[in-house]
Amino acid sequence: MNYDVYAQKALSGILLDSQEMHAILQTPNDDILPLLHSAFQVRKHHFGRTVQIQVLMNAKSGLCPEDCGYCSQASNSDAPIDKYPLRPAEEIIDAARQAKANGAYRYCIVTSGRAPTDREVDAVADVVQQIKQDIDIDICCCLGLLNENKAQRLKEAGVDRVNHNLNTSKNHTPNIVSTHTYEDRVNTLHAIQKVGLDTCAGGIVGMGETHDDIIDMAVSLREIKVDSIPVNFLHAIDGTPLANSESLSPYDCLRALCLFRFVNPHTEIRVAGGREKNLRSLQPLALYPANSLFMEGYLTTDGLGVSDTHKMIADLGFEVKTMETENPLALVQ
Repeated sequence: MNYDVYAQKALSGILLDSQEMHAILQTPNDDILPLLHSAFQVRKHHFGRTVQIQVLMNAKSGLCPEDCGYCSQASNSDAPIDKYPLRPAEEIIDAARQAKANGAYRYCIVTSGRAPTDREVDAVADVVQQIKQDIDIDICCCLGLLNENKAQRLKEAGVDRVNHNLNTSKNHTPNIVSTHTYEDRVNTLHAIQKVGLDTCAGGIVGMGETHDDIIDMAVSLREIKVDSIPVNFLHAIDGTPLANSESLSPYDCLRALCLFRFVNPHTEIRVAGGREKNLRSLQPLALYPANSLFMEGYLTTDGLGVSDTHKMIADLGFEVKTMETENPLALVQ
């Protein structure tokens, strides 16, 4: 199989057909390296050898009325996690300062819950304004369902990007959550875009979905024209409905990342939650299709630390992209 055909189509702006997308997700194990090489040609063309590091702050934990089957913070979860209201502003600001010092390009403030109250939006907006006054770092917020009014208030405060994941395909969504719909999530993304904010939206692979579901999610994100796609791999947590889900192999994860890269060639793709658990020793290979990653953990699970993250990037011969980096595309060879 000549996997470079996928790269040629992606670089020409041509969407792969269904048969080709299924073939990517069914790539034989012996062909993983040629597949990764082809995906890297697309990644390299648009992002060079740079990697964006993102640090996540769980600013409000648990206390959520939603019943998302994968989430340890959901109303139907018995997972033993810390539960707390919105953290004090000083803690959120100090963590942003530390993220910047550790080489992060972007700092993401996340709160649990169906949707933020007006008071929570005001509190987050105030914190973001303080961060922007003193720290040169890109700010992303993930606060649940949003309307245009709340999105506009975040934009005016200095938020650069808002995250709201599709999580899975439209068809598979009812199998994962019953307290909101796929359309609720899409409407939030449209509200974010209407006010001129960058959109971050991705999903979770490994929740019992079919290959058709993964393909549908990748194509839907292309159609919505999101700016960033976090690709998560289910980290099954005891006490959640999906606790006993079958594990993904590292190759399953790499195939999915390549699919997202070919379908969304010029979009930032971040290898996100579950990376450490599912990719294990093959984590570095994820940065051949992806150009971004999380450092230091996720909402309620741990992740690769600062030193090991930077070593992994350096060992690949890649470079960390920071706010100070000028013209990163000049690194393309």
